[in-house]
Amino acid sequence: MTAEKTGTLAGKTILMSGGSRGIGLAIALRAARDGANVALMAKTDTPHPKLEGTVHTAAEQIQAAGGNALPIVGDVRNDDDITEAVMKTQGEFGGIDIVVNNASVIDLSPSLDLAAKKYDLMQDVNVRGTFMLSRAAAPMLKDVENPHILSLSPPLNLDPKWLGAHTAYTMAKYGMSMATLGMAVEFAKHGIAANTLWPATTIATAAVQFALGGDAMMKVSRTPEIYADAAYEVFLKPSREYTGRSLIVEDVLTDAGVTDFSSYAAVPGTPDDKLFPDIFL
Repeated sequence: MTAEKTGTLAGKTILMSGGSRGIGLAIALRAARDGANVALMAKTDTPHPKLEGTVHTAAEQIQAAGGNALPIVGDVRNDDDITEAVMKTQGEFGGIDIVVNNASVIDLSPSLDLAAKKYDLMQDVNVRGTFMLSRAAAPMLKDVENPHILSLSPPLNLDPKWLGAHTAYTMAKYGMSMATLGMAVEFAKHGIAANTLWPATTIATAAVQFALGGDAMMKVSRTPEIYADAAYEVFLKPSREYTGRSLIVEDVLTDAGVTDFSSYAAVPGTPDDKLFPDIFL
């Protein structure tokens, strides 16, 4: 049975980890166009030498798009920061409807080359951060009408190709998915949906630019807006029915009636068969 979507995100409150730029910011801006409230918990308080955007510039863009923004400088690795972010969001907007686990660290180094600190960072941000932020917000989520947790992580594909390609990163991203799918079962009695969402092609973001393949890879990717439009569709689904799913961006949009993805090409006119497939699929 297909779960039908209802309504808009007007007046809904999203708490997102990260979101200063890239996919997280695109999701926030899509929700803002409906008049949503968006609380961003991110570390980037001052401009980064390589990366555009701070939590404050992101908040300005959200408000310009028609939403209400609450920039929160915080680290998803810090339990006090998580608690403060949840309480500030609750205090500012009166509740939390949606949690987006967007913050993530990528390092594709082989096991013998990976620094121990980077292994710990990926586990702390990707896995522990997803678990702790979702858990901290759950008491607020169960009090609203259509609560969703969405983690930007892949389906659990146990093909040795992916387990062996970059073992530590694969563990960290699969850990995000396992935490989310586990909570889908745990929180079902409260009507809280928990799903993962992952794209079929690479997305033109800083992660692709600096970790996957530079400008050449950016040119054969899709824009973050495709991820944002799919996330928007998920948020509107009835949470009691649409949960525990490992969703693919393009499948979500196809189900919503989108048949032409050409507008999402990072380089206009790039045919679909020339786009680079994302990892884990």
